[in-house]
Amino acid sequence: MKKSKELLNIAINASLKAGLVIMELYDTAFNVEIKDDKSPLTDADKKASHIINCFLTPTGIPIISEENGQTDYIIRKNWKTCWVVDPLDGTKEFIKRNGEFTVNIALVTDGKPILGVIYVPAVKTIYFANVENNEAFKAKIESHTVTIETILKLAKPLQPKNSKSEKFEVVGSRSHMNEDTLSFIEGLKKEGKNVKIVSKGSSLKFCLVAEGNADVYPRYAPTMEWDTAAGQAICNAVGIRVISKKTSKPLEYNKENLLNSYFLVRK
Repeated sequence: MKKSKELLNIAINASLKAGLVIMELYDTAFNVEIKDDKSPLTDADKKASHIINCFLTPTGIPIISEENGQTDYIIRKNWKTCWVVDPLDGTKEFIKRNGEFTVNIALVTDGKPILGVIYVPAVKTIYFANVENNEAFKAKIESHTVTIETILKLAKPLQPKNSKSEKFEVVGSRSHMNEDTLSFIEGLKKEGKNVKIVSKGSSLKFCLVAEGNADVYPRYAPTMEWDTAAGQAICNAVGIRVISKKTSKPLEYNKENLLNSYFLVRK
């Protein structure tokens, strides 16, 4: 298998090229289909998926992706390493044209994310991490076609929030501020915390915690592995945990059921 650095570079390039085609369609009259699970699917999802597959398939590492047909677990359970991909996370945000959608690519080994890339094409911002090296970075770039060298020059290390901050910032979803989440927030207030809600769509919620713009992200709504793997890699690289509410352990990947349990993202 290629070295982690090379695989991370491949994932970064794949995310940039996917972001390029997504933005080419962003201001057009794109088609919206409804999948069997009632979630939306656009031309951008399909084209981004095709491009990412073109980058990742030559690595010889199998791919779990929202837009690929899912391989039976009897085969998948033998995968020590795999890619976990969401070509367009936040399709609802893409349809609303609010900019809060991402390209998510993670590399998972033994059920744990070890590399992660989240690209935000609407604002040309990329997050990437190598968990084994405890390194996570953010770079604001000028175009979707910049080189890896340029990204590395622009990259700044992510730094989680100082716990001594006066406000305790809680990340809320644009679409999933439900009763359980509100109860969690009320519990924090009863502890005497000065709670402020920060709303974001897609995997950007993980990035807010990893870069110090929020303290915690409670998720009491369904997610799939491709929604969280890249974000978990970025958080884990800077000491932020992504803990299952069901097992009290970190979320795991390439499970028989690709649906995640509810979880909490915090130090």
